[in-house]
Amino acid sequence: MDHPRTSPRRSRGLSLARAAVRRSGRGVRLRADRSGRAEATKTGATPYDIKDVELGHHGPECSFDAFVHKYELDKDPAMAYMARVIRGADTADKTVTPESVGVEALLDGIRLVHYPDDQAQRKASIPVLDALYAYCKEKVAKK
Repeated sequence: MDHPRTSPRRSRGLSLARAAVRRSGRGVRLRADRSGRAEATKTGATPYDIKDVELGHHGPECSFDAFVHKYELDKDPAMAYMARVIRGADTADKTVTPESVGVEALLDGIRLVHYPDDQAQRKASIPVLDALYAYCKEKVAKK
């Protein structure tokens, strides 16, 4: 289903979801409203980025953080740092990391170029987010 704004967490979440779903069960991309919650219940899917669900925003953390924590992807220091970058790009606190504002700008640009085609937005964001992960690996290795 199309989403009006592909955010960093939705873009990278798709790639991460593929790996996590293979390990943990079934996943279906849903609308971020009541129809999405109803569809999740009907299909047995895990709702993501819908208000008041496990894989949603909690306190200062965004849905991507919840996903990374749930599937223990934060055991990878690069993924843990990437989650911080995405949190800064996806929430009001743009000071979380120095990279957050730039990542937000890049992903907003992808959204603008490909709107309203949600699938094209996600496809175009994958190399950007893969590059971000490579950057994060390099950054944490230097510490």
